[in-house]
Amino acid sequence: MSTTVNIVCPHCTATNRLPQDKPAGAARCGACHRPLFSGHPAAVDGAALDKHRRANDIPVLVDVWAPWCGPCRAMAPMFDAAATQLEPSVRLLKLNADDHQPTSAALGVSGIPALLLFQHGELIARNAGAMDARNIIAWTRRELGQAA
Repeated sequence: MSTTVNIVCPHCTATNRLPQDKPAGAARCGACHRPLFSGHPAAVDGAALDKHRRANDIPVLVDVWAPWCGPCRAMAPMFDAAATQLEPSVRLLKLNADDHQPTSAALGVSGIPALLLFQHGELIARNAGAMDARNIIAWTRRELGQAA
């Protein structure tokens, strides 16, 4: 009997149980039938972020950003590129700080862009300021290695 890993769908937020011995990159949601991983970050609101933090067995990396923020706009394609390297081991999400101010405040975000890394629902690392894709990937892997 194989063990399973819980993965939250970025489209409908249904929790899917996937066998660990099967490639997650090709998996589809049992509820909406869309791919669980696309190589792109998913936009979330506060409720969806909470669901991803609580229910995902994989780490969750969140980019907190705003549309008026120049460094946020510069980092957006870098975060997108990082998703192609980090998925399906890490779920990448984007939270618009302007549209979801209570969530941003609850997370303690005081400057953007901000990267927040969660594992098992707990914040394990944060970084403020723009980073390129290579540094986003290296920072995420380093922090996950330290948390293990």
